[in-house]
Amino acid sequence: MTSTAAWLRVQQGSAPLIVSIPHAGTDIPPDIEARLVSPWLGRRDADWWVDRLYAFADDLGATVIGTAMSRTVIDVNRDPSGASLYPGAATTELCPTTTFDGEPLYRPGEAPGPGEIAERRAAWFDPYHQALEREIERLLTRHGAVVLYDAHSIRSLIPRLFDGELPQFNIGTNSGVSCDWSLTAAVEAACDTSAFTRATNGRFKGGHITRRHGRPERRVHAIQMELACRGYMDEPAGAVTAENWPTRFEPARARSMISVLMTTLQACLTCARTLSNKESP
Repeated sequence: MTSTAAWLRVQQGSAPLIVSIPHAGTDIPPDIEARLVSPWLGRRDADWWVDRLYAFADDLGATVIGTAMSRTVIDVNRDPSGASLYPGAATTELCPTTTFDGEPLYRPGEAPGPGEIAERRAAWFDPYHQALEREIERLLTRHGAVVLYDAHSIRSLIPRLFDGELPQFNIGTNSGVSCDWSLTAAVEAACDTSAFTRATNGRFKGGHITRRHGRPERRVHAIQMELACRGYMDEPAGAVTAENWPTRFEPARARSMISVLMTTLQACLTCARTLSNKESP
């Protein structure tokens, strides 16, 4: 079954796996776009082509949830309370006012105030999380456990956010809180069979989606995967500009990473079924 709103995609599957794709969207309502420094800047930090990387997930029976709305409009992976995911480190807000590199997104005096932020939350943030909650509950009625896999990507070099070059696979489990250890180990093993580099709970430990919905005691095991873009697309050698970013999605360039991601989601399914048998009464 497919449920599609103008901006929200929910592709229902029957397997005990949900793939969340919260940052691949690039839609910006005209009234918001008109207030931005530039339309390109408002889209630059999207998780480019992540929806294409995981296009195979439907074939695995996974439920796929994604939004077409740009993270500049609303970031559904941020804590709406305003609490930082990474205290002491640079990050962005529920309704970002700066890019990853620290440039202002809005023209002077045009950033959203508290009232507008509340409206955006009601329009887009809350429905996204309600969709996740509905699908989690639906699948829990069929299975003893469910894995929520939150799919992301980011440029490999962003000095404001992290030092040096980011590993190609970055696994986040809120330092082990959001899922059973066996899921972490299974995803690590899938990544480590490749030539790609990998880190677990390094700079990226999982965002609000992982931390909010990952409840092992409720049989919901959440894990975030942050990919470095260079693993599947060309990244500029120098400054990122409107002329050189984003680069095109090329299936041949992405083939090796997609192969590892297929192994990774298969590992998530195997782990979910093992945990279902273990945790079923």
